[in-house]
Amino acid sequence: MIPARFDYFAPSTLDEALSLLSQHLDDAKILAGGHSLIPAMKLRLAQPAMLISLGRIKSLSYIREEDGQIRIGAMTTHYEIESSARLREICPLLPECAASIGDVQVRNKGTIGGSLAHADPAADWPAAIIALGAELVATSTNGERTIHADDFFIDMFTTALEPNEILREIRVPLPTGTSQAYLKAAQPASGFAIVGVAVNLTRNADGSCQMIGVGITGVGPKAYRASAVEDALRGKMLDEQTIKDAAAHACDGVDANSDLYASAEYRRHLARVCTRRAIEAALRANRG
Repeated sequence: MIPARFDYFAPSTLDEALSLLSQHLDDAKILAGGHSLIPAMKLRLAQPAMLISLGRIKSLSYIREEDGQIRIGAMTTHYEIESSARLREICPLLPECAASIGDVQVRNKGTIGGSLAHADPAADWPAAIIALGAELVATSTNGERTIHADDFFIDMFTTALEPNEILREIRVPLPTGTSQAYLKAAQPASGFAIVGVAVNLTRNADGSCQMIGVGITGVGPKAYRASAVEDALRGKMLDEQTIKDAAAHACDGVDANSDLYASAEYRRHLARVCTRRAIEAALRANRG
C-alpha cells in the first residue's frame, strides 16, 4: 500500500495552481480532499508524477448568496455544507445530502468540488446538483466557462472538465417555495449510494406539481436526470398512485450496473422505490 514516487506542490493561489497544471498536463493530478485519489495511488491504480494540492487555497472555500444564486467554493467541505444554518433554511437538500456522506472524518476533509470532479458513479453530490439545476464553473489559464450539471457528467469517473481546468465554484439557483429531499440505499461499509435520489419540487397553489428536478446516482455509470419521472409528474396532482406510476420510470434509458453489492435488476427496483420515497419525503418537507 505504498504509492509510486511523485512530486508534491501546494500552491497558495488558484493562479499558481493553474500555472502548474498547464505546465504539467500529462503528469499532474489535482488533489482536493484526497479520499479517492490517495487510496488509488496506494493501490498503484493511479500513478501521477505530480500532485497539485488545493488545500492551501483559502479563496476556494466559501458559501455565499449572490445574483440569485447560492455559490459554493469547490474546496468547501461536506461538513461546512452540512452545518450551514443558512443552507438548512434556504436549500435543505444541500446539507441533507452532505450529512449522508461517509462518516465524520470524511465529511471534515472531503470537498464538494473534489467529489464532483472525481465523478464516482455512486457519489451523492451529483444527484443533488442535477436535481437543483446547478452550474459548475471551470477555470484555466485561458479563462472561465460554465457547465450545466446535466452536461457535466460524461461517464464513469469522467466529466466535462478539460485537462487544463480546475473546478472553481458550484452555483445553485436560489430555491423559492421548494420542497426537497435526498434518500439513498447506502452500501453499509463505505456509505456510497447503491442508489441515491435527490428531489427538488415546487407545487402550484392547488397542490399540483409546478416544477420538479429528480437526480439519481448509483444506478448507472454516471448520475443522471430522471426526465421521464419529471415529465410524468409535471402539472399533475401528487397523489399516491401518480407518484408510484411516475417512479416506475426512474431507470428509463439507463443501463444499470451490476456488481458485488447489487444486481442490475435489484438496482432498478431500488431506484423505483427510492424515487417514490424521495418524492414523498419532499412533500412532507413542503416549504411552499
